[in-house]
Amino acid sequence: MFDFDGLLMDTESTALASWQYEWRQYGLELDVSGHFADHGGDVTAERYAKLAAAVGPGYVQADSHARRLAFRERLHLTLGLAVGIREWLDQAVAAGLRLAIASSSPRSWVTGHLSRVDALAAFDVIACGDEVARPKPDPAVYQLALTRLGVAAPHGAAVEDTPHGVAAARAAGLRCIAIPNPHADRSRFGAADLLLASAADFPLAGALAQL
Repeated sequence: MFDFDGLLMDTESTALASWQYEWRQYGLELDVSGHFADHGGDVTAERYAKLAAAVGPGYVQADSHARRLAFRERLHLTLGLAVGIREWLDQAVAAGLRLAIASSSPRSWVTGHLSRVDALAAFDVIACGDEVARPKPDPAVYQLALTRLGVAAPHGAAVEDTPHGVAAARAAGLRCIAIPNPHADRSRFGAADLLLASAADFPLAGALAQL
């Protein structure tokens, strides 16, 4: 079971770049410390409120939002799967493993990106944040993925890129491989069973054998 953002595709970096771009439209620099939340929930409103407070009177969120999303979509045109992920998916399919997505993001976001890079068909099950009541670190989305797979947690494994994602996987009873995204603090992944720099570190079977 794979997380999506920051793991399969580095949408965390494109999101950050879009916020930095938008702050610079007003001659400002975004303070990236604390930018990434310790949960998988939507913090867009809080980020716009912070920008509005910095800009002051005259800030029009609708215009800002449209400009930021247009910039982000230009970045996404050339965004592919993360290093080693395509190989892992191919190896999993060849080995007859069943694959799932367990993401706090909405289904349309996940499927849209995976369809664009021709990777959606590799996944048997998709479970997303708009289908559960609480985001990671709550285990609900992993529990939903397990139910849809018809697999008990001891027979599954998760791959995550954030500490709160690892926490969600472990709370669901899953073993967990961590591949921290570029903005995650590697010192906070002590709960993971295996910590890798990228999926290129091991073939998938080799990584699973470490669990």
